[in-house]
Amino acid sequence: MTLISPDQPTYVLSPVTDVDREALDAAIEVAEPGALLMSLVHLTGDTSLVDEFRKRLADERRLAETEGRPPMLMGHYPSPVAAEVRARARQLLDGRPLAPRIGVPGDALFRRMAEVCVDDEVGEEYVAHLREQGGFAAARRSVARTRTPPEDFSVAIIGSGMIGLNAAIKLGQAGFRYQVFEERDGLGGTWSRNTYPGAAVDTPSHFYSYSFELNPRWSKYYPTGPEYLEYLRGVAAKYGLYPHITFSAKVLGCTWHENDQTWEVSVRHKDGTVRTHRANAVVTATGVLNGPSTPDVEGASSFAGTMMHTAKWRSDVDLRGKRVVVLGAGCTSVQVVAAVADQVECLDIVARQPHWVIPEGQVSANVPDGVRWALENIPYFHQWFRTKTYWWAADKGWPVPRIDADWYAAHMSASPANDAVMQICLRYLEEAFADRPDLKEKLTPDFPPFAKRIVKDPGFFEAVKRDNVTVHRASFQEIRPDGVVTTEGKFLAADVIIWATGFKLEYLGFLDVVGRGGVRLADEWAEQNPRAYLGITVPGFPNFFVTAGPNAAPNHGGGHNVTSEEHVHYIVESLQYLIENGHSSMEPTWEATDAYNQRVDEELDKTVWKHGGSAGGYYRNKAGRAWVSCPWRLVDYWAMLRAPRPEDQTFTTRRTH
Repeated sequence: MTLISPDQPTYVLSPVTDVDREALDAAIEVAEPGALLMSLVHLTGDTSLVDEFRKRLADERRLAETEGRPPMLMGHYPSPVAAEVRARARQLLDGRPLAPRIGVPGDALFRRMAEVCVDDEVGEEYVAHLREQGGFAAARRSVARTRTPPEDFSVAIIGSGMIGLNAAIKLGQAGFRYQVFEERDGLGGTWSRNTYPGAAVDTPSHFYSYSFELNPRWSKYYPTGPEYLEYLRGVAAKYGLYPHITFSAKVLGCTWHENDQTWEVSVRHKDGTVRTHRANAVVTATGVLNGPSTPDVEGASSFAGTMMHTAKWRSDVDLRGKRVVVLGAGCTSVQVVAAVADQVECLDIVARQPHWVIPEGQVSANVPDGVRWALENIPYFHQWFRTKTYWWAADKGWPVPRIDADWYAAHMSASPANDAVMQICLRYLEEAFADRPDLKEKLTPDFPPFAKRIVKDPGFFEAVKRDNVTVHRASFQEIRPDGVVTTEGKFLAADVIIWATGFKLEYLGFLDVVGRGGVRLADEWAEQNPRAYLGITVPGFPNFFVTAGPNAAPNHGGGHNVTSEEHVHYIVESLQYLIENGHSSMEPTWEATDAYNQRVDEELDKTVWKHGGSAGGYYRNKAGRAWVSCPWRLVDYWAMLRAPRPEDQTFTTRRTH
């Protein structure tokens, strides 16, 4: 990159000089027009294109309204505007190198460009957030950096999934020594465990990745599990993380030592020995959905066939020609069913409660070669493509789980915004099962959308219409040697039982964490009621950072990748603050923690995550408290995590003798 503006740091991507003209023409034909238009602004330096196409889009909206046509959804450009963008690209890029004349724009221009790219109003508060999440520029450090972390200051990272790898990269770049402990024999977290047929990410590929490590070569718009795992492995190799990861190393517990202000981390290594390691700070990157959740069903031990959980998939089991029973109807179940329905003799799907299923045409779609070429070769196209993908997959969904009390009193949906999503799902049910009212009835939920996780259809609705597939609105009552008896009293013969029942939701319940004064985290978080300051830190547990903690999940939209980057940024800034100010440890005050969680509960009380009607699932604990979802817009949570607030912390400075 080349710095071109000393007063306003603006970086320009390197030019592409050896342009394959045939490939460029093919790319222009299929490239997303909003991102392509923004690339033209960068390449030509002509910012008048922004205002010209803002007017074209507005004119098309007015024309559509006059003609009674429905508005375009999710920022899709009307055909005449898209065609003009492509024509302009062919004209402006003919015979010239792809050399940007404008780098990353300043705030005002960036906002104008973003609004035209996504064809929506973009609030001023989003500018820095989108610049970072779009991959235009790295997250800006907030805490002054005048001191280098001491050589004897180290950080223990537990887990090597998406967050653990991110933490390792960012801590290393900030100059902190670190060691990653990974229980399994390979990295990847969820994507090393979930190897079942059809396993895939249900967030768009070009967004569900690190903002600082864009991947232009995704083969699908929604990555498969194996492809995502390869992406993570590639990131680990590029940033030299492997020497810092100890595999087959299960962390058993962490104990705080007040005298020397360090954590003692107990680890069972591959040879079975338990060794202790010292660290000044601990970052847990284990996620919350860990151990497979398998219901306790009478007679399970008597089953003569094969039983397996999707998280412990046995690749040696051949399902071809088998009688298979699947328990569950969530994201995992629909992926498995869509993948195996045409292989088995018969497939019975047993589920007490269906999820709302929404159509998404790109879930299984391949990324065209031309789009991949554009992502890799047209400067700034990838960044704007990611920005647009993120914009429509993130905070645009924030109003949907929020309750309009008057509306909710008279409807199954919770608000007009919630109802709009429900109507899309209901139309999809009607269209898919016009000739199968029995399936429509079984697969229609009786609670508002987002009260439990919504499902994007990978081919599930088509699969259940097959002659060899049957849906049962029930659960398991008993397992016999040759099959299953449902709670409807129906016997289902089975050679294979698949538990598509998800994971146990555990906020570090598997770790023995002992903080200041011998207090155990398990006791603080007893009765399924974990709470943390900003979803990350806990009073009494100094320098202990919980990523993907309680009330930190962006269940309205976005993805785990966004909050993971936000959490890691906050951790690095917090540790840098310690170094800068000569402190040895920090922890939140009880007052700040209680005040934060009071705000969280008040906000969640206005959502279907708390008041979800008949919806089951893991969004609420046994007491009915919404303990998973983050109530804030992603941009607001991002702003909260730019730097620690000293007034909310208690600091300790180790005495030297």
